[in-house]
Amino acid sequence: MAATSTAVNTTTSVVRRRPSMFRSVQRTLQYVLITLLALFCLIPFAWLVLTAFDADAGSTIKLPDLTASNFVRFFTEANTPRLLANSLIISVLATALNLAVGVLGAYALSRFRFRGRATFMFSILLIRVIPAPATIVALYLLMVKVNLDNTLFGLILVEAAAALPITLWMLKGAIDAVPVEIEEAAWLDGNSRFQGIIRVVAPLVMPGLGATAMLTFMAVWGDFLTPLVLLQSPDLYPLSIGLFRAFSAFNQVDWGLLAASAMIYMIPPAILYMVLRKHLLRSSMGGAIKG
Repeated sequence: MAATSTAVNTTTSVVRRRPSMFRSVQRTLQYVLITLLALFCLIPFAWLVLTAFDADAGSTIKLPDLTASNFVRFFTEANTPRLLANSLIISVLATALNLAVGVLGAYALSRFRFRGRATFMFSILLIRVIPAPATIVALYLLMVKVNLDNTLFGLILVEAAAALPITLWMLKGAIDAVPVEIEEAAWLDGNSRFQGIIRVVAPLVMPGLGATAMLTFMAVWGDFLTPLVLLQSPDLYPLSIGLFRAFSAFNQVDWGLLAASAMIYMIPPAILYMVLRKHLLRSSMGGAIKG
């Protein structure tokens, strides 16, 4: 009996030890995989930072000879500041136009009932399903017909229109959550419908406006294909095209200036994210307290 009991206890301990060993191996593999993925994401960014501050920059990652000359050259050379200015003009104006049209369109879709409204909503969303390269040639021919090719104005119109479907959907949902009785009270105070939108609806949907502005700005700022096709003059190129040309147009790549340009290219979206995140949190908390 004692021998049998000892054998049973030994078998039980072995069975218990196996799942424990399996969990340890599984956890180790998970940590290894996470570490590899982190390195895969961080090494290119580390190369970018180190190269941007390296006086003798190259295509390999190494400890830099610290200098800020690459950033100084970005702002002192003839072409690179103009690339940054073009990107800011295109992104800011396209975002502003997108929000202005989007608020009015979303308000109409939210407050007015008309035949085919649901079909229209899904139809405009279908535009975002179609890949941009499939329609870029037709878009270019259209812009040539209306003499808006190779102009910042034409590119701004295209970028604002391309982001409009998502804007309409996001802002319509935000406006749906605003009680119409609040607007009616504003009308009784002598405000027109448009004044009600500006003074009542827009402040209440500020979190939605902030999120939409962030998504639109980042989409326009990071767009590469549309300006590449619609713009032919180097004086109108945004920074995204400038980075591509700096990497591919010459046999001798200036790695330091290229890395510095890429780091500067990341700054405006990061600043916008930090600013809008603060306002989004403040607006959300204010709405919850008022509610």
